[in-house]
Amino acid sequence: GLPSSLVAQIRHELGLIENLGYAPYFLTVHEIVEFAISRGILCQGRGAAANSAVCYCLGVTAVDPTRVNMLFERFISKERDEPPDIDIDFEHERREEVIQHLYAKYGRDRAALTSEVISYRGRSAIREVGKAMGLSADTLGLLAKDLDWWSQDPEHAARVKRLGLNPCEPVLKATLALAGQIMGFPRHLSQHVGGFVITRTPLSELVPIENAAMADRTVIEWDKDDIEAMGMLKVDVLGLGMLSCVRKAMDLIAQAGGPRLTLATIPPEDGATYDMICQADTVGVFQIESRAQMSMLPRLKPRCYYDLVIEVAIVRPGPIQGQMVHPYLKRRNGEEPTEYVSPEIERVLSRTLGVPLFQEQAMALAVVAAGFTPGQADQLRRAIASWKRSGEAIKAFERQLIDGMLERGHTRLFAEQVFRQISGFSGYGFPESHAASFALLVYSSSWLKRHHPAAFAAALINSQPMGFYQPAQIIRDVQAHGVEVRPVDVNHSHWDCTLEPAPAGPALRLGMRQVRGLPEQQAQRIVDAVRAQGPFRAPAGVWRASGVGAAHLRRLAQADAFGSMGLTRQRALWAIQALHDHPMPLFEQAAIEEREDVHAELPAPTGWREVSDDYRAVGLSLKSHPLAFIREELAGQGVTKNAALGDPALTPAGKPVTVAGVVLVRQRPGTASGIVFITIEDETGVANLIVRPRVYERYRAAAKHGKVLLAGGLVERQGSVVHVVAQRIRAISVAGESLHASSRDFH
Repeated sequence: GLPSSLVAQIRHELGLIENLGYAPYFLTVHEIVEFAISRGILCQGRGAAANSAVCYCLGVTAVDPTRVNMLFERFISKERDEPPDIDIDFEHERREEVIQHLYAKYGRDRAALTSEVISYRGRSAIREVGKAMGLSADTLGLLAKDLDWWSQDPEHAARVKRLGLNPCEPVLKATLALAGQIMGFPRHLSQHVGGFVITRTPLSELVPIENAAMADRTVIEWDKDDIEAMGMLKVDVLGLGMLSCVRKAMDLIAQAGGPRLTLATIPPEDGATYDMICQADTVGVFQIESRAQMSMLPRLKPRCYYDLVIEVAIVRPGPIQGQMVHPYLKRRNGEEPTEYVSPEIERVLSRTLGVPLFQEQAMALAVVAAGFTPGQADQLRRAIASWKRSGEAIKAFERQLIDGMLERGHTRLFAEQVFRQISGFSGYGFPESHAASFALLVYSSSWLKRHHPAAFAAALINSQPMGFYQPAQIIRDVQAHGVEVRPVDVNHSHWDCTLEPAPAGPALRLGMRQVRGLPEQQAQRIVDAVRAQGPFRAPAGVWRASGVGAAHLRRLAQADAFGSMGLTRQRALWAIQALHDHPMPLFEQAAIEEREDVHAELPAPTGWREVSDDYRAVGLSLKSHPLAFIREELAGQGVTKNAALGDPALTPAGKPVTVAGVVLVRQRPGTASGIVFITIEDETGVANLIVRPRVYERYRAAAKHGKVLLAGGLVERQGSVVHVVAQRIRAISVAGESLHASSRDFH
């Protein structure tokens, strides 16, 4: 049966829902979820809705109310008197089905997406002012590409001079000055990421509407703040890439003869999965694959679901700015005692060892320590969250909070400390309900990676673009876990990556989606032809049976996709030379036979050329790592292999080292005081660089644009977490060429 506390919670929620007349809203959201489930679309409610046991019973959220501390007033309260706002994540590739269902059910005249005002940032300001001033496209591209997203200074003269341009030239000077002036100005009205408004009467009677740029979509001309002020019903229909990935991984496991899994049937609290997480072996895993999360995992050592809730929430601007991270870690590791000034505060903060990490805890502290009502506590959260706009309001709450705590016997020192903690992170804090929703996907994706690495990696690539890593890094990671990866091949590959039987477990076959310049429709024609008539023994057979043009077959040949026919890249390209997109019947057969029968003497490519061509055509290579070809040269320059960073005896803290690698990720978190984190990879592993602002500016061109970097600096160790604090950076080439590699740049 149900615990009495949960029965009381459900009765409390239902009473409030009835009192406020919100039952139709909950049923509306329930119908949307039911539609998604009927179509096999994975979905999950998150945010404040996860504070609701009713939402769990309706299937809107998957967060079991017995596993988290809920504060329903974070979601709905009498004092706030606002309609609820439920966020639901759907598979990002199938969200449009849900959107069109809403339009079909309620009509384009009564349902529409909310809008969002897009303002000028550095790059867009430079490009548009430059066009008006008549600057060339090359000059505009150079200026815009070199401008960091966080920069608010398009007029930076030194940066312009480094680009080889004259910042004093009149037209350029005027362009930069005008671009600086329009920063922050509205540029255009766009669609909100998923906010849907549904009304009983026609929308046109309430708000201006317009057709969106996308077909079959309608947008109202108000944004989410306007909707909130007017008290209109809104549902956020959001897209989440990891839901697509998880569903595809489950499908691949079933197709390979494994069990038919769902989020509910993934075994909970699996020890091997937590072992993997504690080792920060989380490439591709939802939420905990960033550099900051990977650095936190060996320190936090999650061993249960609630630990994952904390992990998701703790590496956020709020706890970092509120200086909550180190106290929590010290208490968790037994380095500092956990003390509570009262039993009521212990009940609020015991699960986070006396450190407030969540918005709900900030609200609960105001209730139990200062006598706030739940509605007043939510108003406090909102005032702090918008402190830039409501300085006077927050001062009033500060007095009310401190006076309330003094009246209840707490010291002024403690009262002021509590307020500093709350105000330090509430504007950026992560709701526990939101973290709980995300933690379910963290665990599910981790479990899939640990127990079905081939299926998870294939699903990740099939769901691109998403996450922190390119397919090249996903492939190298899955190979390190013992999975055989097979190349793109016209006789074996589908559009998506697939699984094939292999002695040591399923092998991952790369799909034709990896071939640059090959449309999905053309790839599908080849797959259909192979099913009907294949496998083929020559490119001409594929050409005849599929009707795919020679230009697209050349793309496949450049990707070395004719290996099953016994053809190298060069021989496949040679054979395809005889094929034409517009065949000439009189000469066609003779030309094809000549190309297929004559054994032309073609020069054998070097190993580097093979790898370089793979990167150019597919974005990765299964043959070798690019840095393996210059390892001797790097060794002569005293470059340390990245794998050596894992050995404290070889690379102790403070030791000067030089490392090199292909750039995987660049990040500049908003709370990092301007520091840029760069992850590079050589043939032995990865190295994580910390690039301070002064070093970044000095070596800006290489740090921002380099594909392969050589960096010198000092080793920094904190347990098993290792970084190189960069002091110098330069871009290098491999065999005198630039590598066609892509990185994920979040800066």
